[in-house]
Amino acid sequence: MERSRIEWTDHTFNPWWGCTRVSPGCDNCYAQALDKRVGGQHWGPRARMRLMSAQYWKQPRKWAKKGAARVFCASMADVFDKRAPATERVKLWALIRETPELEWLLLTKRPQNMSRFLPCDWPLGNVRLGVTTENMEEVERRAPVLLKLPHRLAPFVSAEPLLESLDLSGYLGDVGWVIAGGESGPRFRTVQAGWLLSLRDQCLDAGVPFFFKQWGGRTPKAGGHELEGQAWRQFPARDRRQADDDHFSA
Repeated sequence: MERSRIEWTDHTFNPWWGCTRVSPGCDNCYAQALDKRVGGQHWGPRARMRLMSAQYWKQPRKWAKKGAARVFCASMADVFDKRAPATERVKLWALIRETPELEWLLLTKRPQNMSRFLPCDWPLGNVRLGVTTENMEEVERRAPVLLKLPHRLAPFVSAEPLLESLDLSGYLGDVGWVIAGGESGPRFRTVQAGWLLSLRDQCLDAGVPFFFKQWGGRTPKAGGHELEGQAWRQFPARDRRQADDDHFSA
């Protein structure tokens, strides 16, 4: 997508479409709903994934020619899904290597598969890995796995949809960015102000950038994106030399 509608990235790139629900954060999956609206059937343990055209794969190279930018990969899939097409994942790593100007943001609910599917030359200097942590069970299950890996850019946590209060204090020494937000859609689950304020304060105490995306509601913009009258839209360092020096972990 030339300009992403996701506020914490510049572009969105989907090497394929399709996934399977794995945790409570998936219950009202926006990506599956979108897939259904356009007539797709790419969700579930037996569904075939939608592959993208050669023309589509050229987009990131065009973005890279325009200079530094963030690319979220993938909003309609999970790069570390065991069912993902292996040939397309190989193509993705090659594309990432060819576009060092871009900072690739790879967010997963399957960190246990990362070590199996990361490329042999990992860590790459233009990839920031992240995990979704909608509740404390997933924080404790996913964050330690993420942090055991080597990173050139400090990893991130996405607490969206935020379903309960989280204590990230034990991880923020290694996590370099926290994104939080409420759920949107006809069956949205209401996020509590205290949960968001607690995350913001934990990040402030640890000196970690905090990005509050939305309160959520029937539409993504229904409740706005301010906490106590202020927008919190912070980003981690984009200077790779600084990021590499500050956040490399062997």
